[in-house]
Amino acid sequence: MLDVLIIGGGIVGCGAARDAAMRGLKVGLVEASDIASGTSSRSSKLVHGGLRYLEQGEFSLVFEAVSERRVLMDIAPHLVNPLGFVFPVYKRSRRGVFTVNLGMWLYDGLSLFRSPKIHRNLSSADVAKEEPALDQTDLKGAPLYYDCSTDDARLTLENALDAKAEGAEIHTWTKMVGLRRDAAGRVTGARVRDMLNGEERDIDARVVINATGPWSDTVRQGPKPLLRTTKGVHIVVEHARLPVKNAVVCFHPTDGRVLFAIPWGDRTYVGTTDTDYVGDPADVAADAADVRYLLDAANVYFPASKLLEADVISTWAGLRPLISSEGSESSVSREHEIMVGNDGLITIAGGKLTTYRKMAKEVVGQAIALLRLTAMATKGVPADYRDAHTSRKPLPGALGWPEDDDVERVVKQICAAGPVDAETARLFANTYGMRGVEVAASIQANPELGAALVAGRPERLAQVDFAVEHELAKTVRDVLIRRTQLYYRDVDQGLGATDVVADRMAKLLGWDDARRTAEVLAWQHEVARSRAWRG
Repeated sequence: MLDVLIIGGGIVGCGAARDAAMRGLKVGLVEASDIASGTSSRSSKLVHGGLRYLEQGEFSLVFEAVSERRVLMDIAPHLVNPLGFVFPVYKRSRRGVFTVNLGMWLYDGLSLFRSPKIHRNLSSADVAKEEPALDQTDLKGAPLYYDCSTDDARLTLENALDAKAEGAEIHTWTKMVGLRRDAAGRVTGARVRDMLNGEERDIDARVVINATGPWSDTVRQGPKPLLRTTKGVHIVVEHARLPVKNAVVCFHPTDGRVLFAIPWGDRTYVGTTDTDYVGDPADVAADAADVRYLLDAANVYFPASKLLEADVISTWAGLRPLISSEGSESSVSREHEIMVGNDGLITIAGGKLTTYRKMAKEVVGQAIALLRLTAMATKGVPADYRDAHTSRKPLPGALGWPEDDDVERVVKQICAAGPVDAETARLFANTYGMRGVEVAASIQANPELGAALVAGRPERLAQVDFAVEHELAKTVRDVLIRRTQLYYRDVDQGLGATDVVADRMAKLLGWDDARRTAEVLAWQHEVARSRAWRG
């Protein structure tokens, strides 16, 4: 019997599993696919305070977010990195330089002036030096402020791994097919199915948390929908085709929606859209209109790039599980809500990637309140639930990370641990943090693991072994999408590495030929779905 069963392996579910396990609760988490396979790996990959929410008067949301940004920089410095944002102001802009600058001071003030760096104002001449590809026509200036970028899938995964290390049971590719109830109708667990072998079993729990994001209404089956899901699409292009040094804030020329052009190593991505979505969350994907919408904005702000559909390497689409309300898609609040049904099911929805840790803490607090009520009703003695202190304990890859955030020092340690070049060592540092030393050491022990997954790229076969043996990876999709990101970054989206990865996983996991073939086909289908917008 579990104290808490969490349904959903996204950022909030994994954060809640970590929080609950650190409090000493007996915790289980089930995820129908891979960790972070839904919204939590399809965000804009930013840890930010939400500058635009100032204009909407949501000061408490901004304060909460900038406070959490500071926490995440401390507990995950290898994954949460300062990033400059250029906010160009033109003669046509709704707000002048002075007004935008006032907003920047308020933004810095709400963070108690603990932003990665305090903003500064760039003249039009400064902007031309800082971002030469940006349209300079009628440019009046551009404040440069700072938020953070992140690897959203990795941030989610490390929460899951830390939860597991604290005693939580983490079951991926395990779908909840029905809630279990007692005679009074109270939720007492779930029926689950292993999606890889079809086996079903029951899991009993005193409290069940529904943290399934866009699937929340499907799980809770309430009389009235809770969510308004909106689709966010991003496109990826070569950095050389859209060369930006900082993230550039753009307003779409047709509807004024905010989007960004964000540097991503040898790539740049542009996003996001914000449109209502009705349908199965598992089917969400970019369509041709989404891609054209983003290309149109990019070409207005970066006219010399002349981006075409052929320049798009990859796309991703995710759903925001927003609390239902009237108004335009972009005006819907990003605040989260926690609801306890008459049957005792706890549902958490809404919110932002940046504030996941606080959301997790709140929903676990609600679970503990229910556990205490249950103990009182059965004349049991409520447990002494300790504090989790999730704001102070580093995530796994941050253990031993330099206090001065010197990435190059970590790169040198990784190079010393195994025969890897500086580019690969840097990839390991930014992907695994200090655990990158272990990955490099595995190549030292077995040189064949040093083989490149894709010729000319830094990803190595050792990452497949590490994903399977230490990172809960069970399918080719897990490895190529969320453990290595070849799905997004490689010009062929990792198709050329399919056989290498499938062969290695077959050896490690004991797949027969039928299972290996099924894995390859599933991967090819995933890539084809992401390219369906091409028609």
